[in-house]
Amino acid sequence: MTEISVRDIKVICEDNYQLAATIFKPTQNIKGAVLIGPATGIKRQFYANFAQFLAKNGFAVLTYDNRGIGDSLYGSVKDSKASLQCWGQLDQPAALDELMKCFPKTHYHLVGHSAGGQLFGLLPNAKQLKSIFNYACSSGRLWNMRLSHQLKAHFFMNFFIPTSNALFGHTKAQWVGMGEPLPKQVAKQWQTWCNGSGYVKMAFNKSIEQHYYEELTTPSMWVNATDDDIANDANVQDMLKVCPKLSAQTLTLKPEDYDLTEIGHMKFFSRKSQALWKLPLEWLEKHSA
Repeated sequence: MTEISVRDIKVICEDNYQLAATIFKPTQNIKGAVLIGPATGIKRQFYANFAQFLAKNGFAVLTYDNRGIGDSLYGSVKDSKASLQCWGQLDQPAALDELMKCFPKTHYHLVGHSAGGQLFGLLPNAKQLKSIFNYACSSGRLWNMRLSHQLKAHFFMNFFIPTSNALFGHTKAQWVGMGEPLPKQVAKQWQTWCNGSGYVKMAFNKSIEQHYYEELTTPSMWVNATDDDIANDANVQDMLKVCPKLSAQTLTLKPEDYDLTEIGHMKFFSRKSQALWKLPLEWLEKHSA
């Protein structure tokens, strides 16, 4: 494995909002450049070990905090105007532009986690991606979940979110183990999209007037786990219907096949799950040749 350097930077969005980001750079020849799209309410530090792994195997990596999250929150979260939509229309495109600026003349890839891989069709520069590797990315539709988890999901989405927003001006997602405190509009949009079919499709011809889901043909791998109650097989397929021309493969992991007790929605990027990291590495190497 090659040596790497790590440095924090600022990414400037089209509306001049500054995102906190980190660059992981191999000191030797670069095979390609990877943007890691974070899940809802998850800080970029969560992906640091995985990013270092990719960098040590020759891939430059950029991780970032969406606006309103982690080091990209300025002031109080209740004053943040962030939404899921602007994460896809402003934040991720700016992060990809920065990746291309830092590492010109190479192939660019998205490794998306949950929302970080669901919003790609909102990026005006999405066609710059040579490939997409998504983990736990699905529509998150509540009605496709098994009944026992559906009850928990309905409580969070349809009671906890509106109640927390009304009482505190934001969603205290950290109280129920759902990441960082969420800006009001992020949580409200999340609630709306997961209550329907096709996730982001719920906003087409409403708040979203232009998107690229129906024209992208990018090679993509959609990976989920049997113990993930959110991104189950039905919800992965529900999301794929939004992007009918996408060159998509799917893979469902069983924890026991990798000597793991759980993978779920979050553990793929855990250091304890390094046995799984060969999957995105092999994908990236294949699509950087």
